[in-house]
Amino acid sequence: MDDIYLEHTISVGHVVNLKTKVNRAFNSSMEVGIHVTSEDLCNGKEWKVCQAFATFVAQPQDNKKVKLKPLTPLTEEEHLEHSIAAERRRMRLVHTDNIKDLLTRSTQQDERSREGGVNGEVLAQKTHVESVELVLPPHANHQGNTFGGQIMAWMENVATIAASRLCHAHPTLKVIEMFHFRGPSQVGDRLILKAIVNNAFKDSMEVGVCVEAFCHDVSVPRRHINSAFMTFVVLDEDNHPCILSRIKPEPGDGERRYREAIARRKIRLDRKYVISLKQSEVPLSVPWDPCNQVYLSYNNVSALKMLVSKADWVLAAEINKVRLYTLEDGSFLSFKVEILVSIDARQTFNLLSDLTRRSEWDHYYKQCRLLQQVNEDDAIYHVVSTVRSADGKLQDFIILASRRLPCDVGDPYVIAIRSVTLSTYPPCEEYTRGETLCSGFCIWSQGPMTKISYYNQFTPGIVSQLTTNMTGLSSDFASTYQACERFLIDNVKDSNQP
Repeated sequence: MDDIYLEHTISVGHVVNLKTKVNRAFNSSMEVGIHVTSEDLCNGKEWKVCQAFATFVAQPQDNKKVKLKPLTPLTEEEHLEHSIAAERRRMRLVHTDNIKDLLTRSTQQDERSREGGVNGEVLAQKTHVESVELVLPPHANHQGNTFGGQIMAWMENVATIAASRLCHAHPTLKVIEMFHFRGPSQVGDRLILKAIVNNAFKDSMEVGVCVEAFCHDVSVPRRHINSAFMTFVVLDEDNHPCILSRIKPEPGDGERRYREAIARRKIRLDRKYVISLKQSEVPLSVPWDPCNQVYLSYNNVSALKMLVSKADWVLAAEINKVRLYTLEDGSFLSFKVEILVSIDARQTFNLLSDLTRRSEWDHYYKQCRLLQQVNEDDAIYHVVSTVRSADGKLQDFIILASRRLPCDVGDPYVIAIRSVTLSTYPPCEEYTRGETLCSGFCIWSQGPMTKISYYNQFTPGIVSQLTTNMTGLSSDFASTYQACERFLIDNVKDSNQP
């Protein structure tokens, strides 16, 4: 189950509406999207409670792995979810390694030392809770395995008790972190649930919960079923978070949990900020650092895929087999340039991925220098454009380029580009620092041909400049991407690099 952010509480007497849909089927796993709303029948108000994504795995039959049939999206929304599901899956696969890496990088300083309003101190051990639950037939599905939701409910119960022992009030659950079910439990199993407050920040606390299962045969060792981290707040009469007491951890494991909670909090805030950004929000350039690199990359690729999935593209011009499409979406204007080339899709992807060579065919790129190779798929560049700003200076950009191989047959190769802020490379007097909202390439293999689609979403301030000369713009795009085709043909021998 991915992270769940609970945006609204549900009270007794409210109606809960749940909508679920399989977004995408992979080889043996599938992503299911869950949307929960609540309705107050007395006043007719309805609000969003949460959205979640669950991954289900088909159980093998007769020791043979089950291969799922692929789904065919039909609507624009289905195409979008189907496309971004591959990026969410990528995040899940690297989640554990990413957490370990970020924990080593994160500061171990207690953030409460910089915050006022400390209200006493409580020994962490005093918040410890342990409970035992017997799995009965109503708690399990038709295969005898305990419902995941039932386990989560039991986990929340013990976590709430642990949180109450710190605040001596009724806490409200706000966040459930991404977690994995390590193995099933069956009817007849006993589940031991342990919870403890790992750390308390100014107005929130993290509670860690561990679940172990054992059967009636005492000779069989306990099985670790799950571990999770839940964030609670205490709300006053005005629905504002209250100041919480500090936690005093025990030496050893207690200190480790205490420090890890600080790191997880920073990771969670970075992730929530980056992933929740909408294209209409500012700032465009999100600060880049190792703690948010995975989520910036996700946001970068997802933003491009959202643009690709739009269905209202209008053909504005076609010159020498180069097609220019436009899309008006609110105050934003987007362009799509589409060409067919006789170069292999993987070779095309390799050549266009190297942004340092883009100036060889794109006259808007004066120069492009690699600043940091983040990993195999992501890199940060400094780009100097040939476009001048109002003050007469050339514009420069700090951009994150994220490349993706196809996840499945029919998926495109993706090169997504967005602006980021790099503390080690601030704006300078020579150039005017610009920002790019969302742009990049999608490359499809179509038999002997390859379709290249370049997308660019412009900010409101640039829209009026672009639309004043649509004919000239169409001709400019056509000549640029004809130069791109010549570049690919001339350099195809250099494109077999990984």
